Amino acid sequence: MSTIATEPIGSIPRPAYLQKAMQAFDKGDIQADEMSDLFKKATKETIEALEASGSPVISDGEQSKPSFATYPIHGLENLSGDGVVIPFADGHTRQLPKLTSGPFHYQNFASEYLKTAKKFTKLPVKQAVISASAISLLYPQEGIDGYSHEQFIADLIREAEVDIRRCLDAGAYNVQIDFTEARLALKLDPSKGLLPSFIDLNNQVLARFTPEERSQIGVHTCPGGDHDSTHSADIPYSELLPLLFKLNAGNFYLEYAAEKDKKSVLQSIKEHISPNQRVFLGVTDVLNPRIETPQEICDLLVEASEYIPVAQLGSTDDCGFSPFADDISTAREIAFAKIKARVDGTKLAGQKI
Repeated sequence: MSTIATEPIGSIPRPAYLQKAMQAFDKGDIQADEMSDLFKKATKETIEALEASGSPVISDGEQSKPSFATYPIHGLENLSGDGVVIPFADGHTRQLPKLTSGPFHYQNFASEYLKTAKKFTKLPVKQAVISASAISLLYPQEGIDGYSHEQFIADLIREAEVDIRRCLDAGAYNVQIDFTEARLALKLDPSKGLLPSFIDLNNQVLARFTPEERSQIGVHTCPGGDHDSTHSADIPYSELLPLLFKLNAGNFYLEYAAEKDKKSVLQSIKEHISPNQRVFLGVTDVLNPRIETPQEICDLLVEASEYIPVAQLGSTDDCGFSPFADDISTAREIAFAKIKARVDGTKLAGQKI
């Protein structure tokens, strides 16, 4: 019998009352203090539901984040709306803002979400942060007068470090860097120069932490998940994984359940994982409303254990269930049911391995 670690990725669909309140707040119909109370209420309810699922590690469900990607810059005034456009397979797009002047700094830090979550549970709480590489896309190609790209990168690395370090100092069980643009980088740049530059940038941030600290820092990657669509699932996973494990992080949270050629994924992980790294395989497909059975999840993990040492194996969800605040494509109840199935299936796998 073995113990297999299991953790959520992060985001959980917001309850209907919170969705309505966020829309009303944007229109100026409710005040900030009322919105804050509703964020806390939704966070508390989310944590209680995660505890009820048996999840040994908790997240805040990102209930109060405007999106997983833009929380650090929410409220900054030196931004315009015409940044990089991210196309999804179903035809819809998301557009990042663009920096208009320097110096760059974070307006918000993820540790504040963590501190709120820790008030509602005694279980370990992990905290997701956005990658430096994702935020690097804010700098315009035409440059900014008086504020060079080199200055921006130096400021960005400093702020990304602070974001992670504040979470560790606030008692995060693990810090998860959301690196969902990794696979997308291979699509945006077929010459394959963009992804190595992203890896290098994120490693510059990770280099500021000790080996012991990096054991608590992980990286999540997936082909995107928004309104039940992806932005880069058509890019072969095999092109990403060899480079991904060059990141100097302790944990890797990988989309897996939705992959068609699972054995090639496992083989690539086996070939490139380092002894000090742990892989959390996604065993629930967050874009499919069908709820996996514990036995199906068990079978995935038992097969994975033939390639990955059990001590380096964990389970998670393919992605967050609602990374953007306005994504209502997945029912909240389905998300929690999938999480419970993951927890139960992981326990079952531990009994069989």
